[in-house]
Amino acid sequence: MTADDLKAQGNKAFSAGDFPTAIQFFSEAITNDPANHVLYSNRSAAYASLHEYEKAFQDAEKTVSLKPDWAKGYSRKGAALHGLGNLVDAAEAYEKGLELEPGSALLKKGLADVEAALASSKDNPMAKIFGPGLFEKIAANPKLAPFLAQADLVAKLRDIQANPNNINLYMQDPRMMNIMLGLMGLDANVATNDDELASAKADAQANIDARRAAEASAASSRPAPTPAAAAAPKSQPEPTPMEEELSDEEKEKRAKRAASEDEKTKGNAAYKKRSFDEALKHYEAAWNHDNTNIAVLTNKAAVLFEMSKFEDCIKACEQAVDAGRELRADYKLIARALGRIGTSYTKLDDYKNAIKYFGKSLAEHRTADILEKLRDAEKIQKKREEEAYRDPVLADEAREKGNELFKAHNYVEAVKFYADAIKRNPTDPRNYSNRAACYTKLMALPEADRDCDEAIRLDPGFLKAYIRKAAILFAKRDYLKCVELCEETMSKDTEHKHANELQQQIQKAYMALGTQNSGSREETYARAMQDPEVQAIMGDPVMQTILKQMQEEPGAVRDHMKNPVIAEKIRKLINAGIISTSSR
Repeated sequence: MTADDLKAQGNKAFSAGDFPTAIQFFSEAITNDPANHVLYSNRSAAYASLHEYEKAFQDAEKTVSLKPDWAKGYSRKGAALHGLGNLVDAAEAYEKGLELEPGSALLKKGLADVEAALASSKDNPMAKIFGPGLFEKIAANPKLAPFLAQADLVAKLRDIQANPNNINLYMQDPRMMNIMLGLMGLDANVATNDDELASAKADAQANIDARRAAEASAASSRPAPTPAAAAAPKSQPEPTPMEEELSDEEKEKRAKRAASEDEKTKGNAAYKKRSFDEALKHYEAAWNHDNTNIAVLTNKAAVLFEMSKFEDCIKACEQAVDAGRELRADYKLIARALGRIGTSYTKLDDYKNAIKYFGKSLAEHRTADILEKLRDAEKIQKKREEEAYRDPVLADEAREKGNELFKAHNYVEAVKFYADAIKRNPTDPRNYSNRAACYTKLMALPEADRDCDEAIRLDPGFLKAYIRKAAILFAKRDYLKCVELCEETMSKDTEHKHANELQQQIQKAYMALGTQNSGSREETYARAMQDPEVQAIMGDPVMQTILKQMQEEPGAVRDHMKNPVIAEKIRKLINAGIISTSSR
């Protein structure tokens, strides 16, 4: 963030009474702009609000050094000195400020508070005891010095130093009595036990009573004070609100923004009433007052959208985006404008541009609403592109080109043409079946299997797809399933066009089973058990029971084969040679 942004955050925290946070923001702003006197002034006020008057004084001094002709700096200095109990110097600081700005109510009030405290200190004997040099005196006394480490006690001492009359507020604190005794010289060693403290308290109270009697006698000879004068001066200067040094240009900007906000509010009210024409007039007036108020344009765009003037809405949003980027407006505001452009394009049935602007909006600020609109637009656009690409004639041409490449054993390129044929005509099972043949040659068996399934789904009577699926099962060494599929296909081949091809596939499957079962029983078993799937089946207690039953009752296999899960496992064991078909 810039120094101005940090200052604004600091002012906000100060107004909310969160002074530590305000100090943090002002400190960060000072790091970015160390020559800005207003930042030191504002931090001085925050420190003073926390009664950290030494730090407040340091920042006030820095403010004055940077801007000697700024009256506000002397106000900060006077407040800090007042808090430190240095009333004479505080009065001088306020007077210096009034020389620069005679009409300042803040400086006048600060000076009046200091003068009241000075007048009170002259009549109060405690003022000399708790006056300048208080903390040096305490530090020089070995018995009193440890008290300076107690923050709450130090705060009380500063309060008394700023207004001696407040000593009565703290007389119940035994530490305060100890310090007072030491400072008054009534007990040079300071009370160290309860008896000494009680005796010292009695002496101190007698001393205080005598001094108060003297004060009362002197007061009787003076005119009665007015109610305002009778009020005790405040112990510490009040925290002053943040004030910024505004140039004429800045004042003019704020006036324009205020007028713009007023018109925008009227426009919003008209929009809620659905008085769109009236709302547009107010938004136009608001923009004319302040052409940096980007929210006016986004509100105007919302009205145009409701009026179904989508092209005008897009123009208003584009203007908002351009102006927002130039002025470095909030990215959420820019994202909102971009999102509305996208929504307008969906209404104009231009999903390509809608996707473009939804993406731009999400790049600025990600919201669930715009993300959902983007996904919906992408689905519609994809479907339209697929429909526009479809052409059965071009699909046939692509398939023929794929066939030529397949015959030339260029299976990789053939797959590309078959895929293009599928895009152009996804309802023709031949396209899937031919691509499955290529995948089989490339040993991409899962892809080939899926293409065959899709071809069969599109045309359950397309026997070529069944034959190719049987070849895939053979390549996967699922020989029994291959045989079953061939037999099923033969039942569908009523004209016996593929009878020889299917018989050859069945014979190959049985030969493979026989070859697999050749060799000793132990060798076959050892080879089969290298397959993790076979290991899992043989380790299944249920399958162990079934296999034992099949040995004892061969006819039980028919019942078990009715269960698809069990049947699949039995076929796996047959294919692996664990179960021998020659024994049946």
